[in-house]
Amino acid sequence: MSHAPAASGTRRMAYLSAQHPMLSMIFIVREIAALEQLGFDIEVASVNNGDRPRDKLTAIEAAQADKTYYIKAHGLAGALAAHAHTLWTRPLRYLRGWRYALSLAGFDLRALAMQGLYLTEALMLGRWMQRRQLAHVHVHLGSQPATVGLLAKQVFDIGLSITVHGADEFYDAWRQHLAQKVAHADFIVCISDFARSQLMFCSDSKHWHRLVVSRLGIDVTLFHPRPYARTRADQPFHILCVGRLSPAKGQQLLIEAVARLRSSGRPVTLDIVGAGINMPVLEGLLQQHRVADVVTLSGPVNQDRIREHYARADCFAMASFAEGVPVVLMEAMSMQIPCVTSHITGIPELITHDETGLLTPPSNVDGLVEQLDRLIADPALARRLGEAARLQVQRHYDLQSNAVKLAAIFAERVEDSPRLTRAS
Repeated sequence: MSHAPAASGTRRMAYLSAQHPMLSMIFIVREIAALEQLGFDIEVASVNNGDRPRDKLTAIEAAQADKTYYIKAHGLAGALAAHAHTLWTRPLRYLRGWRYALSLAGFDLRALAMQGLYLTEALMLGRWMQRRQLAHVHVHLGSQPATVGLLAKQVFDIGLSITVHGADEFYDAWRQHLAQKVAHADFIVCISDFARSQLMFCSDSKHWHRLVVSRLGIDVTLFHPRPYARTRADQPFHILCVGRLSPAKGQQLLIEAVARLRSSGRPVTLDIVGAGINMPVLEGLLQQHRVADVVTLSGPVNQDRIREHYARADCFAMASFAEGVPVVLMEAMSMQIPCVTSHITGIPELITHDETGLLTPPSNVDGLVEQLDRLIADPALARRLGEAARLQVQRHYDLQSNAVKLAAIFAERVEDSPRLTRAS
């Protein structure tokens, strides 16, 4: 495993997030920490405050939060100061920023108002980068934060790169301005071949050279195999699902699948870890299917406690309708937990059916029940899939190895000149 340092001259840069730290975006925290271990000096800007108070954060999250520039925390005074300072110091570029924002909005009044807000955040970001002498900003997700970065690039002499995950961005590529982001970013990091293909689909082929695949990863030494406890088909079978409680995650189907398995006599339980807008829906389904005694809605769990839930699992299941390449699948696989999940988007790049996990057609409860039942009935199959899953993650989704690859991309493509000091 390589731990080569970052190339000289490319070590200082900014990261921009919509909300930092955030439980569902823990991979950003880990990526920053891994790059810092490789010699990078990364400063973080976040549009919004983190999703938990400081005393609820892990040590690594708290350390990053303490050094994060929170844009909205500076309020109206900070926003007005950014507009005034930019108009005074670089009037032509300020007007260029407004012109570009208006072009993105078109004739949609709501979009116009949003672009005005994004431009304000971009000016605050750019002014902060000036003060910190940061010449490049990297943004995770191709949605609103990337729009802020795109507008900042129009006004300030900064470099811009974006990591695109999918699948949400791809469902409204026009409103997310993905074609413009591919055209104007210095480069785009795609977490999967699927993500790269979708950006190719919505952009001009002359810009495809800017699209580079660099996979996410997890710490395989932290998420290590747990002991096998289940050896017989008649033992209780514990299913785990970790993720936001949102319609896209399909947890409703898991509850229905558990109800069917239980009615067929299988001794099964389900633990759903996460928070989100779908909590009331799921609570209603527990009563409707009469499974409240075997399904637990555990709520959000910090990274310092999540392995306790993995350690009790006989299977990890996701019935998602939309995903990138879920980090939680990598975590479960690294702990040798067999996974059952939807055959969608970038997931088949992580899991090969019947080799490193089990895939089901999306929305198909029958298929979900069938694959879960296979694992319940065949502990040897579960063991074989779990062992192969860990090898897959070790080979292709190890955080340290993939951070080295990402560092090499930054070293090759990020210009580290003090462009922010040039006259407008």
